Amino acid sequence: MEHSRMHPMMIAAAASVTLVSLLGAASIAGILPNSQAKQNDTAMPVAATMATPAGGTALAAAPVAEVAPAPRRVVEHKTVVHHTYAPQPQQQVVQAPAPAPVAQNSPLGMGIGAVVGGLLGNQVGSGNGRKLATIAGAVGGAYAGNEIAKNQQQQ
Repeated sequence: MEHSRMHPMMIAAAASVTLVSLLGAASIAGILPNSQAKQNDTAMPVAATMATPAGGTALAAAPVAEVAPAPRRVVEHKTVVHHTYAPQPQQQVVQAPAPAPVAQNSPLGMGIGAVVGGLLGNQVGSGNGRKLATIAGAVGGAYAGNEIAKNQQQQ
């Protein structure tokens, strides 16, 4: 049976996430000395109860000192400012003339140019040079055919 082991980077990542989580919880709880967390100054008084253990003797709870809540502050003065805005004068909007439509690439022009360029390139050279001339003629013809079609669209 094959034993699968956990990758060391996964162990390190799990340990770092655990450590950061514990430090964050300690910081929020105010356990860390340099923490910015504020302790609750107004503690709620705990009701003292009498407990009777199995032996039958009653234990008296220690008296709890009650802490008076801080008095509420009332807002005595609040300034209200009302802004009024003068209406803006109407400006006439002058529209610029629409730009001329951009000529689109023409697949038909590219196809016809590639065929004509390939036929002309095939007439040059022999062997591998003929193949290269045919490819170069097809590419050049496609470009030339596209440009001719664009010029025809603009007119």
